[in-house]
Amino acid sequence: MNHLFTPFTLKSITLRNRIAVPPMCQYSAEDGFTNDWHRSHYAGLARGGAGLVIVEATAVSPEGRISPACTGLWKDEQQAGMADIAREIKAAGAVPGIQLAHAGRKASANRPWDGDDHIASDDPRGWSTLSPSAIAFGGGLWKEPEAMTLADIQRVQADFVAAARRAREAGFEWLELHFAHGYLAQSFFSVHANQRTDAYGGDFDGRSRFLLETLRAVRQEWPEHLPLTARFGVIEFDGRDEQTLQDAIRLVQLMKAEGLDFLSVSIGFSTPQAKIPWGPAFLAPFAERVKQEAQLPVASSWYIDTPELAEQVLAAGQMDLVMVGRAHLVNPRWTYEAAKALGQPDAAWVLPAPYAHWLARYTPSQ
Repeated sequence: MNHLFTPFTLKSITLRNRIAVPPMCQYSAEDGFTNDWHRSHYAGLARGGAGLVIVEATAVSPEGRISPACTGLWKDEQQAGMADIAREIKAAGAVPGIQLAHAGRKASANRPWDGDDHIASDDPRGWSTLSPSAIAFGGGLWKEPEAMTLADIQRVQADFVAAARRAREAGFEWLELHFAHGYLAQSFFSVHANQRTDAYGGDFDGRSRFLLETLRAVRQEWPEHLPLTARFGVIEFDGRDEQTLQDAIRLVQLMKAEGLDFLSVSIGFSTPQAKIPWGPAFLAPFAERVKQEAQLPVASSWYIDTPELAEQVLAAGQMDLVMVGRAHLVNPRWTYEAAKALGQPDAAWVLPAPYAHWLARYTPSQ
């Protein structure tokens, strides 16, 4: 048995293999509501054989959307559409997950294919953004956010809790909090975005407070037997890498004490000046450090796109799951192709029976 096709159990949930589809925004919703695109998209990914499919960054409040076309769970009416998606994912044999997010100062942006920049001030589609401090990200994301008041902080934390309840009621079994990518939670932790002088800024304890409080509040709402996870940027590639990584691991240890079960290791993306060394599985060494020093199961993504590389990082003990994103958009049956490439017995049967029945007997003509 290859490592990639070994089941993985966390709390009461068992994934059929170590392949996960990470959240990938589709920018296809209206007023946060999902539609036929989302239902077809996620059902197709789940039918490809992955063990876990995580629904895209889903805003906990209207101002927390990255763009006007992002999905949301800030009101009960949005729950039914998400329940359909969770049901489709589970029916296909995968575990249904969802990522809850607040985009912070990166919110109110155009879709990537429409510019990926902030919506113009005079455009009614846009809105005011929030952040720990009134510091714009820069570049195309030029809007100066409003510095959050204590009341703002409490409201957003309550929004995360309410969205977690809706996710639970919709049937999701794996919850990921988006604490990465320069969005709101990452901004609280980042020295690039947080210049507060109150209890939510300054030293390590202050910059960690929002993340820990939010996690603690969601843990009280999310069922104990289901995995509570986070995606967190542990490094910025800004010249402070070792200090940032040490601080991040320290925070992960504290999050584990508050009930975090699993971490998806990613990049901070808190400054446009970062020099990111893009390359195959380039975050694997950082994921391994988090796993070893925080004693927490981990995954990562970013250019893990071949079966051999996915198997390699698992066999080396650098990760417990692999997040395979864009390769699944190229080929939703990536898991099947990986099973064939790694010589997995009965590879076709990683797919649903209506597909496997035909493929198990298929020999391509020479």
